Amino acid sequence: MTRKIHPAVVSAQPFQVANLRPTDRLFEDEEGRDRLEKAISRYPDKRAALLPMLAYAQERNGWVSPESMQQVAEALDLTPAYVNSVATFYTMYNKHPTGRHMIQVCTCVACHLCGGEEVFEAFLEATGTVPGAMSEDGKYVVMEAECLGACGFATAVQVNDRYFENVTPETVGEVLARLEQDGGE
Repeated sequence: MTRKIHPAVVSAQPFQVANLRPTDRLFEDEEGRDRLEKAISRYPDKRAALLPMLAYAQERNGWVSPESMQQVAEALDLTPAYVNSVATFYTMYNKHPTGRHMIQVCTCVACHLCGGEEVFEAFLEATGTVPGAMSEDGKYVVMEAECLGACGFATAVQVNDRYFENVTPETVGEVLARLEQDGGE
């Protein structure tokens, strides 16, 4: 079943979906064509749909690959160099596979004072990863975040598009268990 997306929310869809399709071409199926059409309809110039279409590529594939950048460039009549320059400018677009769960642990001032570094280390240990590298099973990437904007609920952790607040080293296992319990999303 194809999801119909309203133009007003075309770029506000979930960060990653349960069934990634990295080998599919982005705009060859009904869903992709619908998303492209809706995004373009929101703007007077179709070039303005670039950010929503990069977000769609990441949602669908888990990351923005060179191939998906090329497809977006073709769909929006842009040069691949232009699309690449935009995609590499923004840190919200992953330019390499990230694993099923991209875990970002805030280690800025408030979170640091509430044990952010220890939470970060606990996630690394629990997932068997090193900072920024994907776990062997492809499930996790753990990285530090500059600020997640939840200083009143430190330590803040963002997993894909979900926030977890007041995380401590002792509750890291609960967060990971919840991710598995919720079907991997």
